[in-house]
Amino acid sequence: MYFPLRFAFVALCITSQVQGLSLHLDHDAESSMLDTENAAQLSTPEDDKVQSVPSAAVSFGFLQEGKSATRNWNGDIDEDDEEEEEEHNLGRKEDLKGGYVVPKGKFAGAKPEDLDHSGKHSQRGKYTCLQCEEPDCRPQPQCEGASQCYTSRVREHNGQELISRGCIKPSDQVPLMCYTASSSRHAINCCGGDNCNNGSFPELEPLKTLGQEEPGYDLKLVFAILGPVLLLFIVGSIVIYVMRRRHHKIVEAARTLADPDPFYASEDLLRATAAGDSTLREYLEHSLTSGSGSGLPLLIQRTLAKQISLAECIGKGRYGEVWQGYWHGERVAVKIFFSRDEASWSRETQIYSTVLIRHDSILGYIGSDMTSRNSCTQLWLVTHYHQLGSLYDHLNRVTLTSNQMMKICLSTINGLLHLHTEIFGTQGKPAIAHRDIKSKNILVKDNGCCVIADFGLAVTHVQSTGELDVAQNPRVGTKRYMAPEILDESINMECFEAFQRADIYAFGLVLWEVCRRTKSHGIVEDYLPPFGDSVPSDPSFEDMKKVVCSDGQRPTIPNRWSYDETLMGMAKLMKECWHHKSDARLSALRVKKTLAKLAPTDVFFHLDD
Repeated sequence: MYFPLRFAFVALCITSQVQGLSLHLDHDAESSMLDTENAAQLSTPEDDKVQSVPSAAVSFGFLQEGKSATRNWNGDIDEDDEEEEEEHNLGRKEDLKGGYVVPKGKFAGAKPEDLDHSGKHSQRGKYTCLQCEEPDCRPQPQCEGASQCYTSRVREHNGQELISRGCIKPSDQVPLMCYTASSSRHAINCCGGDNCNNGSFPELEPLKTLGQEEPGYDLKLVFAILGPVLLLFIVGSIVIYVMRRRHHKIVEAARTLADPDPFYASEDLLRATAAGDSTLREYLEHSLTSGSGSGLPLLIQRTLAKQISLAECIGKGRYGEVWQGYWHGERVAVKIFFSRDEASWSRETQIYSTVLIRHDSILGYIGSDMTSRNSCTQLWLVTHYHQLGSLYDHLNRVTLTSNQMMKICLSTINGLLHLHTEIFGTQGKPAIAHRDIKSKNILVKDNGCCVIADFGLAVTHVQSTGELDVAQNPRVGTKRYMAPEILDESINMECFEAFQRADIYAFGLVLWEVCRRTKSHGIVEDYLPPFGDSVPSDPSFEDMKKVVCSDGQRPTIPNRWSYDETLMGMAKLMKECWHHKSDARLSALRVKKTLAKLAPTDVFFHLDD
């Protein structure tokens, strides 16, 4: 398709070449032909591929794909200098608005009248500018042929301002000089036109003095510094949180696999850290049962000590310390035994693990554990926490009314009766003798009732087998509360009832302590421990034996009690409790019934309020 067109186009060129030879002889005819050709090109806008030749002396040529070529008389094509041909042929295009041909190439933008007959660009495309030199810019000769005119102002380091006008001749320097932002040091204005720089000089931006800063500069600087640091901190915190959360989940998953039910463990899951040649598992292997709702509520967990945080020490004794702690958000009491008193800890753990031991007047038990603290083995016994402390502390702080006194006495004897009573059945409870009843081992609840604690010396007895379980414990009870038969060593260690009667003797002394702090007719005595006026604060075994056995002394009954019916009845009851002959003492059940008769009805029936 393109070959016939190209052939026709070559033929047309040859014809034009022949016609151009005749026109070359006549210069005037050549000029006329040039005008005719330009007019024909204006009338045929659709043909912009074939360009007219302004001079007949030059061989006729054609443009193809941006290249120029000429053909000689023999039909051969000679390639000329591309730039000269481009200037010669001009690459013109019709401008419908202006009515003249717009040339292509480096003369683009020039009008026909700007071109001479040789095809060169005239000087009207360059500008003439005013020129003056710094610093005062005195008038100088004008400069010509500029691409742009300019005015400028420059501030030197000494503060002097220099002004100038002039020409920018190389066109490639225009972006470098004219497109520069003004500052407090230099400013320049560029323009295009003859003498267009005959105006005012550009103004410089205010010079910043020392100490003058851009508004908000400090804030930007702070944000620039703290922003990355804060972002790094946030990212680090998120990473640490995610890692700790993942670690926590892993630990919890491991615990779940090790202890499927963390509150009600089975025998197979029970573990304890060895302490000497004994373990907690050995202490309790005969005490674990399926439970009936009245047995051990929470079996001992090997992780119990790790779940408890100790807050403060609330008591110390010769056998250990008592701490207030927190377990799953609940306040608990942690009794920490010294390692040398392991027998008491193991016995108390065993008693608390007895089925049906739970009672409103028995201290609530949570669990036991062996742990290491400060490189020492510790034996923990965790129980409910009662903020009023022991009855001993309570009596030292406050005085009592008759109702409060009866509430304390009735709740305590209820607990002692529960211990002394054997419960028969498939899951029964053996009879238990406390062997260390005293005001320091009785705790006061918020409602004014009391609970019995500390079973380190307890003795159990099963009637069906006649078995009497007396733990081998070098520890002895509190000498001040020892019954006469214990002091003179006449007690029958094979008879369980002998231990029960010794508990009743000690309970009679506790009644005396409570009644001394009970008001009657506005009179009350200061707190005084039993035999406090007869023996030292820490009496020896011989001191107590002399006072109790040899002298037959008992705590003194104040005269004011004879004027109060309740206190007079209490005095009679406590005398029967601390009788010298153990067989003559009342049983726990009898004591409870007597107290119930002395107490108002609302006290007896509302002990749990």
